[in-house]
Amino acid sequence: MRDLLPSTVAVAVAGPGDWTGELLPAEQACLGERAVDSRRRDFAAGRTCARRALSELGLPTTAVPTAADRAPVWPAGVVGSITHTAGYCAAAAAHTTDIRSVGMDAEQHREVNPGVRRLVLLPEEEADCARLPSGIYWPVVLFSAKETVYKVWYPVVRSWLDFHDARLDLDPDAGTFTARIAPARVDAAGVDDPPTSITGRFVVAGGLVRTAAVLPLR
Repeated sequence: MRDLLPSTVAVAVAGPGDWTGELLPAEQACLGERAVDSRRRDFAAGRTCARRALSELGLPTTAVPTAADRAPVWPAGVVGSITHTAGYCAAAAAHTTDIRSVGMDAEQHREVNPGVRRLVLLPEEEADCARLPSGIYWPVVLFSAKETVYKVWYPVVRSWLDFHDARLDLDPDAGTFTARIAPARVDAAGVDDPPTSITGRFVVAGGLVRTAAVLPLR
């Protein structure tokens, strides 16, 4: 993710030992007794990376627990994001004096089944995919980008954003995407200066789709 985010954002990618990393008590308390091993490994890697990213910002070791809405709880004055997929996990964090919000997502590079495509893609986006260069599963790129857009949107607005509430345009040559938020969703945001568009970057390599974006300060 380091290649997709500005230098003001600290990024940590999980190494082999991070999947069994030690959790702080406040983090351990967020895992239920019935959590399966894969969930425990993902959570451990995510929190280990999150604390490493915070350390890169010059902050002391701090727990990153989970809120009731399942979002990570970052220290005051920090925004951040965590993502994980099979064999990959990363976390990013930044000071709120540098950016307003950050989001990122990683997915396996593979075809998306028709049911998920209908859930995620607008008809215009489906048509765009047919015109984009071959060799890449563009629906999963759009899915990942929309996950990133949601992660940028939610900490600012604190409201749900449906997949169809963001119209994405991809630039395959530049490796960038732009999401235009539905005007009705912006009008209903209930906060000052809600985002109307979010621009980010993507890369497809090593069997993964990775996407990331930041929301600049007002």
